[in-house]
Amino acid sequence: MPTVRDFLDILQRLTPPRLAEDWDNVGLLVGDPGQDIRSVLVALDPALPLLDQARAGGHNLLLTHHPAIFRPLKALRTDTPIGAFLAGAARLDISVIACHTNLDAVQGGVSDVLAAALGLDRVRPLVAAGDCDPGCGLGRIGVLAEAVTAADFLVRLRRACAPPWILEAGPRPQRVRQVAVCGGSCGDFAETALALGADVFVTAEVKHSVARWAEDAGLWLLDAGHFATEYPAMRVLSDLLRRHCADQGWPLAIDTAEQHPPLRLA
Repeated sequence: MPTVRDFLDILQRLTPPRLAEDWDNVGLLVGDPGQDIRSVLVALDPALPLLDQARAGGHNLLLTHHPAIFRPLKALRTDTPIGAFLAGAARLDISVIACHTNLDAVQGGVSDVLAAALGLDRVRPLVAAGDCDPGCGLGRIGVLAEAVTAADFLVRLRRACAPPWILEAGPRPQRVRQVAVCGGSCGDFAETALALGADVFVTAEVKHSVARWAEDAGLWLLDAGHFATEYPAMRVLSDLLRRHCADQGWPLAIDTAEQHPPLRLA
């Protein structure tokens, strides 16, 4: 039986912690590194229903993209959602690991999954990272094999990540060929996307000021939601981990949690 430490060693080779942003909190957040692992559940969000899924499936390790502990806690109160989650995981003997901006930055990570789903070629980082190979960094920019209309690109985006909505700002281009993407909240990279020649920038949680800037600057900006732009990467991560654990000879089940966007149209 592999231990949490064994699993973490593989995860950290695939998504090096040094790629995480300074403000982030990745690695083992709940549990004992020496605990034997029965099975793993991979999820985007450390939400309370996840504990029910883990218990029902016999999973005793949760790997979440968003950290269960993000800011320092001054108290562990079980009458709060995060306190209830952490206490519940500890009570059920479920370890919790976070793999956040290191998964965003690594080659093959969140934005690469989105870029591949959109059919982008010649993909490179939108914002290069310092201490890694040239394929690492936040966001991605690439080209479509053939230019498409704005309407056709919207169809392609809906197929790629099934967003519950798409918000747009800025003018629609006549044709879309060069595409920038950044899964999650990356509106701050809009100017970079435009400077690199993107016809469209796909991200989430776009601020009002950024949307207004896109109007004036002439960038077509699409907000497809935080969940939708990141969730497809969870299945890819599960598959990758499953293969690497099999190479170690570990009979370890690795499943992807069923989660849904927390925001919906009223």
